[in-house]
Amino acid sequence: MRTPLRRSAAASLVLVAALAAGCSSGGGSGRTEAAPTASAPSLSAAERVAGEQDGTAPTGGPTASAGSPARPTAPGASDGPGHGPSAPAGPVRPDAALTPATGTFTPQEKKYLSGRVPASADPAAVLDIGRETCQRLSRTARHDKDAAAAAVVAGDVRDAADAVSHLCPDQRPVLDAARGGYPDGTHASPAAGRYRSVSSGPDCAWQITDARGTQLAAGPAPGATAPHTLTVPAGAAGLQSTGCYAWLRA
Repeated sequence: MRTPLRRSAAASLVLVAALAAGCSSGGGSGRTEAAPTASAPSLSAAERVAGEQDGTAPTGGPTASAGSPARPTAPGASDGPGHGPSAPAGPVRPDAALTPATGTFTPQEKKYLSGRVPASADPAAVLDIGRETCQRLSRTARHDKDAAAAAVVAGDVRDAADAVSHLCPDQRPVLDAARGGYPDGTHASPAAGRYRSVSSGPDCAWQITDARGTQLAAGPAPGATAPHTLTVPAGAAGLQSTGCYAWLRA
């Protein structure tokens, strides 16, 4: 697991502009929004279910800010791109009970829902989470494919691999670009090879160490400007990165 670190300002600007666009449009997904109140903004059905899936659902009423569900810990490269917590912490609905209030689910939608719908949740709300993931990937990739892949690596798009596999296979190139990447943090036994930074900030820095903690390489070089590149040698035991947001295979 990586150690969560502060995202760079540059990455924030890219993702706020590109990813948040996916949430601002319903995209025909039929998401039901709870009516907001003056005293406490409400969570959407999909956001409430996301909290149940992560085991972080609010217990004292809608006190969390709308649009800000708890985010799962970003995966390391060994987990594969876009693999985060997807199974609910508690009991789930059996596959036979995965039916919408009206209409039917497609076979692929049922595969996406299998094992991830909390027993007390509406399956359609869980499906909305996957649809929103697809919308975010699609909108971001149209603007900048690297930014979409970096968001998957950094864990800013939840359950991307499952959503793409079952709901939006046209976004497979984004997952392919994210495969083998590393987010900011500390990673043991990084895969040897060359990597490039995406959306790195001015404070981007990294180091590569051996099994005894001896520094093998570090960067950036004085005066170097983004995007940065680094090479992990064979046998490296550790990679530490901060302020760089995400690294993709070069």
